[in-house]
Amino acid sequence: MISDKTKKKQKLRNNEYYDIQEMLDGLYEKSKEGKTFQNLVEIITSKENVELAYRNIKKNKGSLTKGVNETTINDLGNEFNDDIVEYIRKRLKNYIPQKIRRVEIPKSNGKTRPLGIPTMEDRLIQQCIYQILEPICEAKFYAHSYGFRPNRSSHHAVSRAMYLINKHKLHYVVNVDIKGFFDNVDHGKLLKQLWTIGIQDKNLLCIISKMLKAEVENIGITYKGTPQGGILSPLLANVVLNELDWWIYSQWEGIKTQHQYSCNISKNRALKKSDLKECYIVRYADDFKIFCRTYEDAQKMYIAVKQWLKERLKLEISPEKSKVLNLRKNYSEFLGFKLKAIKKKNKYVCKSHMTDKAKENAIRSIKKGVELLVQNNNSAQVNKYNSMILGLHQYYCIASHVNKDFSEISYKTIRTIKNRLKNIVSRKIAKMPKAYEKYYGSYNLKPRCIQGIPMYPVFGVTCKTPINFSQDICNFTKEGRIKVHSYLQKVHIDVLRYLLQNPVRGQSIEYNDNRISLYVGQNGLCAITKQPLLIGDMECHHKIPKYRNGTDEYKNLIFVTSKVHALIHIRAEETIKKYMGELKLTTEMIEKINKLRSLVGNEGI
Repeated sequence: MISDKTKKKQKLRNNEYYDIQEMLDGLYEKSKEGKTFQNLVEIITSKENVELAYRNIKKNKGSLTKGVNETTINDLGNEFNDDIVEYIRKRLKNYIPQKIRRVEIPKSNGKTRPLGIPTMEDRLIQQCIYQILEPICEAKFYAHSYGFRPNRSSHHAVSRAMYLINKHKLHYVVNVDIKGFFDNVDHGKLLKQLWTIGIQDKNLLCIISKMLKAEVENIGITYKGTPQGGILSPLLANVVLNELDWWIYSQWEGIKTQHQYSCNISKNRALKKSDLKECYIVRYADDFKIFCRTYEDAQKMYIAVKQWLKERLKLEISPEKSKVLNLRKNYSEFLGFKLKAIKKKNKYVCKSHMTDKAKENAIRSIKKGVELLVQNNNSAQVNKYNSMILGLHQYYCIASHVNKDFSEISYKTIRTIKNRLKNIVSRKIAKMPKAYEKYYGSYNLKPRCIQGIPMYPVFGVTCKTPINFSQDICNFTKEGRIKVHSYLQKVHIDVLRYLLQNPVRGQSIEYNDNRISLYVGQNGLCAITKQPLLIGDMECHHKIPKYRNGTDEYKNLIFVTSKVHALIHIRAEETIKKYMGELKLTTEMIEKINKLRSLVGNEGI
């Protein structure tokens, strides 16, 4: 199971592979300095940015989801690099969005969530725009918004909420629920906010405006809202609510004092002596909470936020779901967790659980996973079940009472597991997986096994201390990236840049993109001899040739030196002996070459 954290790191690496990181850093720095941007479309349609967009979309699960024209990423992958770039440039000269496919996604409460699925071509265009807008917007976003932002997660948002309860002793919270936020965003206001941020390219703003008004299947043209399912929608949603973040900030954190304090603690101590309302916002997309010191302050903030949203953003709140809560008496739900301040000795500390709804969903998911195992008890299905259990554990592990929650979930699912799987479960383990030893090895129990694969125990969660997001982490500064991952050390940057700038003519964009991935995946070494791959002495070989119905997929490609590549294809015995003498091949190397020779229809050497 690939985590969101891993995916975000991969996106950062992609920026580095395509030699675009320096340009993104420049946009971020200029935006920090308050500069404006007038010619962004030129950067958006650059060859490097378009190829990077293709790569990022290809890595996304949604790349195989079809729009109204039935096109997927596989169809685009067959096109040539230059053709894709030229197509994007022509489309953006007079952009007209294609119709959006509407899909209703069922929710746990029986209702549905509408998704708008653009065509693959329009998703590629949105990704190109997103990559350039992200660093500009990131430079202007508030520190404590956590949804749909690089390196931030729901855990960071919940951790911040816990921190405000524990350290700042803020025990009154304003819960605000915006009615149909994504469906009610005002387009005119959004475009003005983009302009204020510094995106003052009128051509680009016109393109974004057309995207927002794209015709939806069976609905028609929309004049408000950002369709969920579009690549740009999360970024634009953050732009809309960023103004709210900074307004809340200005009410307390951002107040300028006459005396310049060396730390925030001293400043806060001085502010508390005033009549000002202490308040902090924690936001994840459209889900946010405002923490206050007193009930009166919280009530005033509730009224002020309600009025501000209506007047400034033309958004209404739900009176049923929006309220002021005393955390010493009531739980407040946030991103699947419920938080409460309980007295411990002479102070109040945050007590956290899974929400009742989250527990019900977990029980439902586990029982469904068991039914799927009954229907199809192969290793792949067991691994899917284990991934689901591990995913639940890793998401809810920061709750202080998560062990109690999963004990309850285990109690309510154990009978289903025992009864439904009794005919296919054994205690025989083929080989103990490293993942099981890592996460559940300390329990010293004999696990239930299917096909020799141990099932992860439902109760086996380990509570972890919630950690706040480090504001030093940033994708668009050299110092910030060091904290994310080490730079490309194992590969030769000049060779990587050469591969990027010199795509193989006559080959598809998928082939040329996979060629870059393959070079990095092999650490810049020949797959057979382990010698460094050098410019002029490297070949990206199709294991199964195209004339034998081979594809440009990553798994069908292998990077080798020119001599090894020749040895795979040649049949003349004298030439074979010559290359074998020069390469000094081991028995293992010869076996690998013979496998590749058989795939192209040659006999072994």
